[in-house]
Amino acid sequence: TKMNHRVDFGKIKHLADAPDLLDIQIQSFNDYEVIITDDSPDNSVQALCLHYKDLLPVRYFKNEKALGTPENWNEAIRHARGEWIKLMHDDDWFSNDESLKAFAETARQSNGNFIYSSYYNVRGKAESKELVMITSFRKYLLGKNPVSLLSKNVIGPPSVTMYRSQQGIQYDKQMKWLVDMDFYIRYLKIAEPYHINQPLVSIGIHSSQVTAGSKLKPEVEIPEHLLLLEKTGEHAFRNIYFFDAYWRLFRNLGIRKVEEVQRFAGNRPLSPVIVSMIRFQSRIVPSLLETGPFSKFFMSICFLENYFKS
Repeated sequence: TKMNHRVDFGKIKHLADAPDLLDIQIQSFNDYEVIITDDSPDNSVQALCLHYKDLLPVRYFKNEKALGTPENWNEAIRHARGEWIKLMHDDDWFSNDESLKAFAETARQSNGNFIYSSYYNVRGKAESKELVMITSFRKYLLGKNPVSLLSKNVIGPPSVTMYRSQQGIQYDKQMKWLVDMDFYIRYLKIAEPYHINQPLVSIGIHSSQVTAGSKLKPEVEIPEHLLLLEKTGEHAFRNIYFFDAYWRLFRNLGIRKVEEVQRFAGNRPLSPVIVSMIRFQSRIVPSLLETGPFSKFFMSICFLENYFKS
């Protein structure tokens, strides 16, 4: 018998980047609907959907104007009628024909509202395939406080997740660099994460991805980190992994003065902890600050100095 929930998919930009609908069709589990929201400037995606209309339960929606990442994801989710959401990005695919069944069975058997699996990172035309799995320690940290995700996204990209539809929790369209971690942190405030220790999804890695073009760009990273801090609150700095993420941000960007952060902050006031962190780093010789063990040592001192300020 089919399960009484549906699994929903989005997004597609254009035919060349479209998720392989055949990859969905061959899944052994088949109680789902496929939601496709289209940002493309032509009708190539619509033509693809028409080709599969008798093979898959496809619901196609053409955006009147391009919504971009991640609002196009949200648009697909808004159209979803099922209990569970399974977002698949345009360059990702299921690792085998039992992947969706494993997600569905986990949803039925576990008490979790948020499910994520191990996965493969695949570069180029499968010439490099890396298995990505969460460690027991990181799983413990995630369960204790999801803000630890900011130091390392141990969940992975949205395609490796499946979660119960929750009204009002969407991907923040103001973000593109931290958009997935921000969503996970907010969602996991109300849900228990459940991990599937199998690589059910393959993630295509290439240089043209949105996140690849945002890394180490202060005009992107600084405003998004400040926005995330507004959502978590200053108390998040009492988590040393969260604190370390901001420490590494300013170190890696070579920020030595508070004014350099204010330049990208817009109207957002700077946290006293951030001000203290930058001034602390400015007193350290850059060559030492860039050496891993020394950087961790100085970060720990700065963390202890600021613990009761947050």
